[in-house]
Amino acid sequence: MYLTRSPFQTAPAIDRPVLVVTHGSPSQPVVQEIAVLDLAQRLNSLLPNAVVRGATLAAKGSLDRAVAGLDNPIVCPWFMSDGWFVGTHLPKRLRAAGLARWDATPPMGLMPGLGRLMRDRVQARLIRMGWKAAGTTLILAAHGSPTSGKPRAATERAALALARHIDLKAVLPCYVDEAPAIADTARVEGPAIVLPFFAARAGHVTGDLPAALAAADFTGPVLDPVGVWPETPALALAPITALCATRRAEV
Repeated sequence: MYLTRSPFQTAPAIDRPVLVVTHGSPSQPVVQEIAVLDLAQRLNSLLPNAVVRGATLAAKGSLDRAVAGLDNPIVCPWFMSDGWFVGTHLPKRLRAAGLARWDATPPMGLMPGLGRLMRDRVQARLIRMGWKAAGTTLILAAHGSPTSGKPRAATERAALALARHIDLKAVLPCYVDEAPAIADTARVEGPAIVLPFFAARAGHVTGDLPAALAAADFTGPVLDPVGVWPETPALALAPITALCATRRAEV
């Protein structure tokens, strides 16, 4: 079951198709295609009356197939920030695939409610470990960028949101592609949890992150990446519904 709403709540009325787009992986195109189709199914379970499709940017032909027959969809970028891929590359690819018009939600990493969702995940793990929040460090491991400040800004925004919702010892953002490095940040004393601030379980999560944690001799728990949690697709409901309502009001 992927539904996270109360069974007594009515699904929002969505009269436009929804397209969920992820980065994908050139080295593992099939694995990430399966993942985005599963993601689309999760969102469709929350929007049973909507047409919901998924595509990756990395797999050849994926986006073309997904947009075929769609008119004015709501595009939901399953990315952590509004960096180059979301702001420049995705619109270019959508036009090249034949879309003339669309509206886009914020990227998943900037959607409202993410801080509360992360709090719930962290609290569940703290209970499981028998740890107190005030004595636990949260290591927020993210991609980062050596050329753009937007990925870092999105990560720091998430760190502040999480800190507002749960009184941890510290919330420490760290990165694959910029300082502070994950391997340096993970050398902390006392209980610590790693929360991967990534949209998918791909190369950075399965390769770079474990290598960095091993270099730091980190042995604490590592959560699943934010973007694959069963509860995460529900974050998209509010921005999707808002876009539909705005268009109706404009007609």
